[in-house]
Amino acid sequence: MEPSTIAVKPSSGVHLDGHTLPDEVRILTLNCWGLKYISQHRHARLVEIGRQIAAADPPPNIVGLQECWTQEDYTAIRALTKHILPYGKFYFSGIFGGGLIILTKWPVEESSMYRYPLNGRPSAFWRGDWYVGKGVACASIRIGPGAKHVVEVFNTHLHAPYASDRGDSYACHRVAQAWEIAKLMRHAADRGHLVVGLGDFNLEPESMGHQIIEACSPVRDAWTETKAYRFSDSARCRRTAASTVEECLVKHGTTCDSLANTWRWSKQMRKDLTKGHERALDSNTMADPNAKRLDYVFTNAQTQGWQVVQAEVGMTMRHPTLQCSLSDHFSVEVGLEHPARLSAPVSSESSTLPTETYDRILELIASYTARERSWRRWRLTHFVAELAISIACLVAVWWSPYSHVAFILMLISTLGLSAGVLDGLMGGLFVSSEIRALKEFEWEIENARKRAADTVGGEKSAQERRLRVLETKTLVRSSALAG
Repeated sequence: MEPSTIAVKPSSGVHLDGHTLPDEVRILTLNCWGLKYISQHRHARLVEIGRQIAAADPPPNIVGLQECWTQEDYTAIRALTKHILPYGKFYFSGIFGGGLIILTKWPVEESSMYRYPLNGRPSAFWRGDWYVGKGVACASIRIGPGAKHVVEVFNTHLHAPYASDRGDSYACHRVAQAWEIAKLMRHAADRGHLVVGLGDFNLEPESMGHQIIEACSPVRDAWTETKAYRFSDSARCRRTAASTVEECLVKHGTTCDSLANTWRWSKQMRKDLTKGHERALDSNTMADPNAKRLDYVFTNAQTQGWQVVQAEVGMTMRHPTLQCSLSDHFSVEVGLEHPARLSAPVSSESSTLPTETYDRILELIASYTARERSWRRWRLTHFVAELAISIACLVAVWWSPYSHVAFILMLISTLGLSAGVLDGLMGGLFVSSEIRALKEFEWEIENARKRAADTVGGEKSAQERRLRVLETKTLVRSSALAG
């Protein structure tokens, strides 16, 4: 945390129980696409993102950024936004860093980085999710003098699918990550704090992970709190009526794979753009069937006396000189207001997933566990085979009459054994650790399913008792009338 030396003018506030709270809290989340050595125009784009945040009117009070991997980019953004966001934290995680940043107008009292137990595989080194140590950047931000005047912010970036739903081998990891962040937000809500969960969740609306977050913690999707939006209707609209680019942004809240984003254009269109030849795209008529809503702000605002008054897609502008979009995602910007005449907060009703959903999660865990056990057997078998081949090659060197043949045998022995040892380590150590994490996840789901079944059974029993009482009263009345 870096306190600023710049004085910030305090905003007006409403009085609640003798304390002063800000009238509003404005929140922004954005995946910056700041992969070092990979993302094009990385530093120039992230500097412009900092400029746009600083120039926003009204300015955001809490900002969560994802895929900001380097200290250079973080320092540049901090320098540009420090006059409106005097406190900030760059979170360290994994081998290469988690890429998560939280910037805020108010002091950060506590901060931690929670790493997901299930987060990709080291064998998929070209994807990098395991190496960056994805998790949740947590910050407790004090917005007032009262004991409960705290906003707990959870900034995250869930594992990417990298494939269609059927071929998505990371679906189990992503569901487990949704379960973990839901637990964190539920515990924060139990402490009586305002909860804000934001980031790139890599989840479609009403997907299994999305359902877990809303059912297993007292938070709601801010977009659906302010928009008359049902994903099933919007998805059907995109498939048949083909919603336009503008409709997807304004109505459906799509932040990724939008035709309005230059990084989703074809290579030839991007080349033409760099030469100053931009093809006209009519956002009011052109269909955008592949646009997705993957970025979210979840909050328990209503249970804490706040209201979600705004939710919109932002950061759609272009870089002023490069003419490209600022990131491959657009931002989500949410406004919360604390009414001066505060009505009683909405009670936080406990909710749970249907038992059928828990069964689907358990099937997913069982399927993925079986896959990983099979892969562990193959990796350990490969290690044993390479060890045997290596020993055979070393023995053969003794009988080789030619030096070049001995060299080839030694090379085969060295390279083969190295590959075998790597596979053995991944199979014997990583996969074993992953299976243990899966067992923990499985137990938690089974336990939650049991509680959900007991709740449903209790409700049915109570309903049956009420019916029996009603029937008894009816019989008594009938007897009295007959008498």
